[in-house]
Amino acid sequence: MPLSNVLSDLIEDFDKPIFLYQAGAIAVCIVLGWGLGYAIRRAWLRGRSGNGVVQIGVESFSYVLSPLAVVGFLAIAKLLFVAERYNVHLLRLALPLFASLAVIRLAFYLMRRVFARHGPVGAAILTFEKIFAMLVWLAVALYIAGLWPDVFDFLDHTKLPIGKHGGISLAAIFQAVVSVVILLMLALWAGASLEERLMGVQGIHTSSRAVIGRLSRAVLIIIAVLGSLTLVGIDLTVLSVFGGALGVGLGLGMQKIASNYVSGFVILLERSLAIGDMISVDKFTGKVTHINTRYTVLQGLDGVETVLPNEMLISGPVQNQSLSNRSIRVATTITVAYDSDLALIMPLLEQQPQGVERVLDDPAPGVSLSKFGADGYDLEVGFWIRDPENGRGGVISEVNKKIYALVQAGQIKLAYPARDTRLLDAQMMTVLAGMARPVPESVETPPPSPQ
Repeated sequence: MPLSNVLSDLIEDFDKPIFLYQAGAIAVCIVLGWGLGYAIRRAWLRGRSGNGVVQIGVESFSYVLSPLAVVGFLAIAKLLFVAERYNVHLLRLALPLFASLAVIRLAFYLMRRVFARHGPVGAAILTFEKIFAMLVWLAVALYIAGLWPDVFDFLDHTKLPIGKHGGISLAAIFQAVVSVVILLMLALWAGASLEERLMGVQGIHTSSRAVIGRLSRAVLIIIAVLGSLTLVGIDLTVLSVFGGALGVGLGLGMQKIASNYVSGFVILLERSLAIGDMISVDKFTGKVTHINTRYTVLQGLDGVETVLPNEMLISGPVQNQSLSNRSIRVATTITVAYDSDLALIMPLLEQQPQGVERVLDDPAPGVSLSKFGADGYDLEVGFWIRDPENGRGGVISEVNKKIYALVQAGQIKLAYPARDTRLLDAQMMTVLAGMARPVPESVETPPPSPQ
């Protein structure tokens, strides 16, 4: 379909009724396609709000569904016009334009579903989308201009000296790259969707869900790469050379990376850590928010996130506050005067954590005499909470406020530090010496004598 022929055909049909019929058919197809996409999006969002499988990316996929529907309606309209023996020059031009728009939006949808699921779209993805859109429009322009057969013939007859059978043509390499990219993107999208679906299943442990999801995604990626290479006729034995090189690279410079990946699967398989656990590693303490194959993300109580290599969680000691029992003991200390009656004060202090939000009734709060301090009895008020990921400071503050109310009411007498009498005597002697020192009388200055 050379460009000169397209223009001449359109100019020839411009003053004929068939041109208006085709333009009207294109307008109707556009309205029907976009209306169908909008209707399907509204129906899915309204009727499937609780189904994670159906609703995966519905809002963004509707932008792909609309041009796909337009292409389908255009194809039906073209068949009807051909059946009536009408010219379809304008429809033939509209079909690749809307098909390219559908391809571009589908690629954008897959890219953002795979690489920008949990955050904003980065500059690298936006740049790749612009380059991909430019290449697609360039291919459409070559097709409309009638240059695509010549370009493909050039690529087919240009070979690189690779392999045993006289080399590989650029066309085969191009087809292999396109098929690998398409199948790989579909595999990544399917793996991401499957992982999201598994993470929503409540009957399976979170670590098992993560392992199944990541193994499934790895299997899909391997199948996509091997299948695409087989489809274009590339001998898979060449991968043995790549496998050997990869083994040498792992042995020399990628030991830490490989160790972190293996450690990630070990953590997920043995379930020593799970998403939501409160752990302490080295000097870091926080909640586990992500367990990836290479690293684990730890979110501190101040909101700061720490990325820990998985090898660090395997080779060193890890304090897990949520491994087998999420309940932990929290305590606050108070010092009461020596003339206090502990038989009355200790039961009174045991009652203060009761009724405070997040404090458990079982195990019950308790008070213990820690030691005999220099100024009074050191009493420890201990109680239990079940949500360590929400921190301890808030609940301790609420208990301390109730104890403060008892102090203000005079039911508890706090201990005051005993003063050093020698220091007090020294301070008093200094003050007395200052008071006993005579104040100098003011001396009047005589006026100057006249000269």
